[in-house]
Amino acid sequence: MKKSEAIYVTKPFLPPIEEYITYLEKIWETGVLTNNGSMHREFQQGLEKKFGWKNTSLFTNGHLALEIALKALDLERGGEIITTPYTFVSTASSIVNQGFVPVFCDIKDNCTIDPNQIESMITDKTVAILPVHVYGIPCDVESIEKIAKKHNLKVLYDAAHAIGVKYKGKDISSYGDISMFSFHATKLFHSIEGGALVHSVPELKKCIDLQKNFGISGPETIELIGMNAKMNEFQAAMGLLLLRYFDEIIEKRKILHGRYKENLKGLNDVELMKTDEHTQYNYAYMPVLFGEKRDKVFEYLEERSIFARKYFYPSISDVDCYKKYLRGNSLVNAEKAAKNIITLPIYPDLELEQVDYICRTIHDAMKGNG
Repeated sequence: MKKSEAIYVTKPFLPPIEEYITYLEKIWETGVLTNNGSMHREFQQGLEKKFGWKNTSLFTNGHLALEIALKALDLERGGEIITTPYTFVSTASSIVNQGFVPVFCDIKDNCTIDPNQIESMITDKTVAILPVHVYGIPCDVESIEKIAKKHNLKVLYDAAHAIGVKYKGKDISSYGDISMFSFHATKLFHSIEGGALVHSVPELKKCIDLQKNFGISGPETIELIGMNAKMNEFQAAMGLLLLRYFDEIIEKRKILHGRYKENLKGLNDVELMKTDEHTQYNYAYMPVLFGEKRDKVFEYLEERSIFARKYFYPSISDVDCYKKYLRGNSLVNAEKAAKNIITLPIYPDLELEQVDYICRTIHDAMKGNG
C-alpha cells in the first residue's frame, strides 16, 4: 500500500449499487416513501428473523429511538436515571431532553458500567438504569437485572454498538426492558441513518409506534403526544439489503480484529479490550488503551494519514454542560479510560497489509522512532 494513502477510523459498508437500484425501483413502483411502507415492513421482519428480535420498532435514528424508549417506559418525570459517563453524548442528552436527571456511575476495566457501584447510587428518586454495551461489549447484565428487580427499576440498554452480539447464547436484546440499536452509517451495520427498539413486552409496541408517528393511530385519531421519528423507505431498503451481507461483514471484521491483537500483543503500556467466554462478539470497534502516551500515539498516527479516534473522549463528566449533574462520586475509571483511549481503523474494506502498517506505526510511536 502507499504510505500516503489516508486510512480513516471507519468506512461505511456499501453493497453493489446495482443491488440498491433494484430496491429503489420497487420504491418507485409503489410510490410509497415513508409511513410503514413495504420496505419498512420487510426490514423489520428481516431483523426479527436474523437476530430473533421481538416487538421491533424502526426509527429514523438511534437517538430518537432512545428518547421514545424513555417516554414509553412511563417513568416519573424529574426522576433520576443511573447511567455511564463513558458513552456518546446521545445517551446523556436523551435523559435530559426527556426531563430526567442523569446520575453518572463509574465503569469497570472493560469500559461498561460497574454494577458494584450502581446500588449505592440508588435513591427514592431513581426510576431507571440506562447502561451502555460500550464497543459492543456486554454489560454485566445479570448483576444489573438483580439490582433492578430488587429496587423495582426499569432497565433501558443503549445497545447502539451491539447488533449481533450474544451473551450465553442469547441475543443481547433479551436483557433489560428495552434495547436500542443504532444503524448509523458509521456502525458495522447501517441503514444510512436509523435505529431500532427491541423489547420483550408486547404491550409497549403500540405505545412506541404511536410515539414515533405524532401519536396518530388513524386518519382522524390522535391518542397521545408524540414526535416524528419514522424510518423512511430508502433507509429501510439499505438496511434490508445489508442484512444479506451481515455475516460476511462480521467475518471480515473478526479477521482484522485478530490481526490487530496479534500485532499489538505484548506491547508495553498497551491494553486491549477483552470479552469473556460467554460473549459472541461483533467486532464493532478496535479500542485500545495507551496510557500516558495516548496523545503522542494519536498525533503520530495522524501525521502519517492514519485517522483514528479518541472514542469516547472527553468523558461526559468532563463536559461543562453536564458538570452540574455530578455528585462528587468517583468517576476515576471513566476519566482515565477517556484520557487513554484510541479506537483504531476497522471496516470490511480495510486490508490486512494496512492493519500491519498501522501497528508498525504504533510500535514506532511507542518506542519514539521515526
